[in-house]
Amino acid sequence: MLITLMAGAAAGLLGSVLGIGGGVFLVPVLNKVLALPFLAAAAVSLVSVIGTSTAVSILPATRPLLNLRLAIVLLLASVIGAMTSARALAAGLISTGASERVFGVTAVFIAIVMFQRLDRRNVIADATTPVGVLGGRFHDHDTGVVVSYRLRRVPLAVASAGVAGVVSTLAGIGGGILIVPALNSWCGVPLRAAAATSAFMIGVTAIPGVIEHYALGHLTNLELVAASVLGVLAGSRGGTWLSGRVPVKWLKVIMAGLLGIVGVEYLVL
Repeated sequence: MLITLMAGAAAGLLGSVLGIGGGVFLVPVLNKVLALPFLAAAAVSLVSVIGTSTAVSILPATRPLLNLRLAIVLLLASVIGAMTSARALAAGLISTGASERVFGVTAVFIAIVMFQRLDRRNVIADATTPVGVLGGRFHDHDTGVVVSYRLRRVPLAVASAGVAGVVSTLAGIGGGILIVPALNSWCGVPLRAAAATSAFMIGVTAIPGVIEHYALGHLTNLELVAASVLGVLAGSRGGTWLSGRVPVKWLKVIMAGLLGIVGVEYLVL
């Protein structure tokens, strides 16, 4: 219980800072340290993802960064992806080993993308620049001024959200590890805005996976669910305080390094 509580706190911190839900940290702890079956660990993680999303999205510091219009558009794709993979699980089309490989490949791929784009910030210094329907503006902590951004490659953003929904259900990681890098590296959205938007999305995206994992009997460790959610609520507070004080480049380094280590572990071991 104590290990799960601490892992949940770390997951909440990561989720609030990077918008990734924290499952990329929580799933390996539950699976490798506590010897919980992978799909059971994924089920517990998805519940904590909902907790992370709720805790982060209601914080005052998150609201100015959240692009609600963009989140709603991308949610259509991510929820469809999550429901599709949930049905595949229910039909027995995807094995535990396949889910672990999806977890590993996704983590390593996104780590490589993030390392390649460390210095890409995507902000437009002129706050009066037209941003289109899905762009936005926010106060940039790094420069101390209001900046703007425009969404580029809309089909790619939607496709990434759909894949994120599939990965969310299979690997229990919320989908944020795909949504945030895709928006930041390819679609012109600054990291902090991408993280806040993703944090709002991942809770809704996780719901089909939670329902299906429960129906399949994977969600039986309710005491671990409670411990992880309590940890998430505590960790998300600390992460929100930290996110405004750490340079964007270091947030990317932290995210890429963590994803690389976890991904290699699941592909090699």
